[in-house]
Amino acid sequence: MKALLCTHYGTPDDLVLSDVPDPVVGKGEVVVRIHAAALNFFDTLIIANKYQTKPSLPFSPAAEFAGVVESIGDGVTTLKTGDRVIACSGYGAAREKIAIAAEKVIKMPDGLDFDRAAGLCVTYGTTLHALKDRAGLKLGEMLAVLGASGGVGLAAIEIGKAMGARVIACASSAEKLAFARERGADEAVDYASEDLKESLRKLTGGRGIDVVYDPVGGAYTEAALRAIAWQGRFLVIGFAAGDIPKLPLNLVLLKGCDVLGVFWGSWIERDPAAHRANTAQIMQWCLEGKVSSHIHAAYPLAEAATALKAIAARKAMGKIILRM
Repeated sequence: MKALLCTHYGTPDDLVLSDVPDPVVGKGEVVVRIHAAALNFFDTLIIANKYQTKPSLPFSPAAEFAGVVESIGDGVTTLKTGDRVIACSGYGAAREKIAIAAEKVIKMPDGLDFDRAAGLCVTYGTTLHALKDRAGLKLGEMLAVLGASGGVGLAAIEIGKAMGARVIACASSAEKLAFARERGADEAVDYASEDLKESLRKLTGGRGIDVVYDPVGGAYTEAALRAIAWQGRFLVIGFAAGDIPKLPLNLVLLKGCDVLGVFWGSWIERDPAAHRANTAQIMQWCLEGKVSSHIHAAYPLAEAATALKAIAARKAMGKIILRM
């Protein structure tokens, strides 16, 4: 079978497409023939050895996928061959087949296509965990989403709206903000040309933002925190800007607010039942059209370097998919 391999740490251009043996199913595992795998920003980091997950070389990037169960290992009773499934593998999905623990695999409902399903686990899973389990987002609250046009930002807009929030999209260009409005954002702030703190305060009539969703980090984090409401919640999702900000804790004190870390990858290991319930909710919302898992572009496996470079350059509005 074909597999995209990171044989040494480097850039997307250092990845190689290779022929490798088919995986052999083990006890408690299934082998899934992958139809589509989704790429995320952290894939650009993991191949450069700049991410907290550090697989042994060689490995395949891509942490989420959709496909069909091809074989079943001993002890597996919840799945059968031919089942359409999705899963988060952490890495290793940029290949035609994967062996994975059956407990990590979730059945897809009828009517959901492989491309959109492949992109539901990580960004939408992270976002629902952040907004529901960590921030306790309530009906009618104001939600500000930084980096609003990327895959994770799009997920925050759509899930925020599905939960009844009023959503302010924050991004770095008029094109990205127009896209965010198309996906449901109520208001928009161009933080490349506007003062983020003042714009957010103005849009809330001076009251401030109830929940800030920040997958970007860098220079805009503190500005967003300064615009938070009394007892607001600031969600630390990631650092796509590259810089990890240091927050002045006097702001946290004066706002009476919470700064909440969101480590979805660790949470799904610690509470798999809640993860499965959240994923079922997301797939149902996708069938109902409340979340789109919008595909920015789909690439063949051989063009994965181009796909990853589009993510690194922040050109993707929505998900980037690899088709096997």
